[in-house]
Parts: sequence; structure tokens; C-alpha cells
Amino acid sequence: MVRYGSMAAMVKVTFTLDDQTVERLRRTASRLAKPQSYVVREAVREYEARSTKLSDEERARMLALVDRMVQEPHTRTAAEVDAELREIRASRRRWARRRSSRRRP
Repeated sequence: MVRYGSMAAMVKVTFTLDDQTVERLRRTASRLAKPQSYVVREAVREYEARSTKLSDEERARMLALVDRMVQEPHTRTAAEVDAELREIRASRRRWARRRSSRRRP
């Protein structure tokens, strides 16, 4: 690990890039008057943030699936769903009481 003055801890790494990418990196760093490492860090940060979002195609596919699910008839009555939820809640309460009683000395 290499430390550069007041900057946060940095790790020196080596990448192999094609000529076109290196030229883009140099142009961008020059235009922004920033070090190339800064440009790479920002690009990776932005790419990571963008990669967690759905593409337009994925979003459309998922919305179509939800639309189909909403249109399908219910397989259980509201009373059956309520009964199952009550059972789940009761089970969780029993588990929580059992767990909290184990913690007492």
C-alpha cells in the first residue's frame, strides 16, 4: 500500500489497456486538469453505481411480469392469507421470546 501525503490509503495496481482507451484517459485527465488515477477512480465509481440499475429492457420485462401477475386470479382467499400471516407473526413472537430468555444470566 502506498500513501500519498494527506490522501486516503491508496493501492498501486497495474492494468493493461488498449491504445484507444489510454488516449481517452489521457485526454480526459488533461481536459479536467486531474491525474489519470483520479479519472480512473471516478470512472469506476460511476460505472459501479450505474451497473446496479436495471436496463430499459430489464425494467420493461419485469413490469410486464408484474402486470401478468396482477391479472392472474387469486389462489387463496383473503381470510386464508390473513390466517397464514397470523401464524407467521405468532411463530416469530415465540422465537423472539425464546431467544431473549436465553440471554438472561
